[in-house]
Amino acid sequence: MALENFEIGIIGAGDMGMLYARRFRQAGYVVNLCDTPDKYDGLVAKHSGLGVNVLRDGYAVSRRSDFIIYSVPAVIIGKAVEEYGRATKVGAIVAGQTSVKTPEIEAFERHLPDDVHIVTCHSMHGPNIDTKGQPLAIIRHRSDDAHYQLAVGALAALESRMIHLTYEEHDRMTADTQAATHLSFISLGTAWSLQGYHPWLNPQFVSGINNVKVAMALRIYASKWHVYAGLAIMNPLAKKQLQCYVESMTTLYKHMVAGRQREFRDLVYRAADFVFGTDRSRKAILLDDDTLDRLSLSTVPKEQSTPNSHLSLLCAAVCWYRMEMSPYDNLICQTPPFRMWLGIVEYLFCNAEMLEESIATALNDRYTQAEDLVFYTAVMGWGQCIELGSFDGYRERFEATAEFLRPKLAEGKDLSTMILKKLTEKNKS
Repeated sequence: MALENFEIGIIGAGDMGMLYARRFRQAGYVVNLCDTPDKYDGLVAKHSGLGVNVLRDGYAVSRRSDFIIYSVPAVIIGKAVEEYGRATKVGAIVAGQTSVKTPEIEAFERHLPDDVHIVTCHSMHGPNIDTKGQPLAIIRHRSDDAHYQLAVGALAALESRMIHLTYEEHDRMTADTQAATHLSFISLGTAWSLQGYHPWLNPQFVSGINNVKVAMALRIYASKWHVYAGLAIMNPLAKKQLQCYVESMTTLYKHMVAGRQREFRDLVYRAADFVFGTDRSRKAILLDDDTLDRLSLSTVPKEQSTPNSHLSLLCAAVCWYRMEMSPYDNLICQTPPFRMWLGIVEYLFCNAEMLEESIATALNDRYTQAEDLVFYTAVMGWGQCIELGSFDGYRERFEATAEFLRPKLAEGKDLSTMILKKLTEKNKS
């Protein structure tokens, strides 16, 4: 089918919806776009003359588009498909951009006509990352060969690296790569907020991999809360990963404060052997310390930095060990935060001197133990919020922390983008 005769519709003009709209338009497709009706006039004013057809609502988009993509938060995907699915053009292809596919597929099966093809997708990155070369999950759920190829051909406009999965495989991989990753970073942010200090002013967070922790936490808190809430609460496979991280944190912290040094050390090294091998010979994913020190928000001189227990990273390895899961198996579906997280965990565990300093600090430094108590409390709080399935609670906690970190959110987001760019360049070389 010629490009000018194949119309792509996007329901939801948020950041990711607009990213897709731009890429499809650049490739020559006719793009139909809508958001909620109250935003119609603003969208028309903003995109007039840019080659995008701004329509009043999802009914208008669904009636005329050959490939319809729901670009809405996971928490409202069911409501959106129920509302607009009945207007889907006969024989059209329907996809969604949500990061959790189980509720999305359930909504499609429940509300879409039988003559509609379902080929859904998920770009494994945020809207500020160039789609080129990034992983793109493609899920053929209900489609003949011809329409499947039409969908794949259209998505090729993103120039992403396509990964073909079932929706069950997708949700398992995203649970493994994103659930505990996000829990770790959002808990760091909340711990800083609870203690009333900004990490870029604390000597424990001014050098090396600490810069990555700060940058990635700020990146997450500069984003929209529902992106992370949907994954944590709606993915049925995420809870096992989250529960294991919480339990691993509890075990490590109890060993720390109870003075059970042998038990703490044994657990950490069993995790190290399982994840990274006994010779710790893995090639580092992350950048070198000198580069990371230059990519910093802190004005505190590196010479004034103090040791850090890196409890969040120790806990990550223990969690993978307890789940008998190799994080490297999931790099096919990696997201930028997961790659950075694995990178700094690997960096710590494959540096014998740094790992020993981390363990000694955790076990012997009373100031660090007090700091880690607040982090432990933050992890427990987030874990309980997610376990209860409270979207309101998640939003309140997230937005309160984001407000505390607001002075550096934009700068932190830019810094994390720079780190990711440097990492991409390193991987290419």
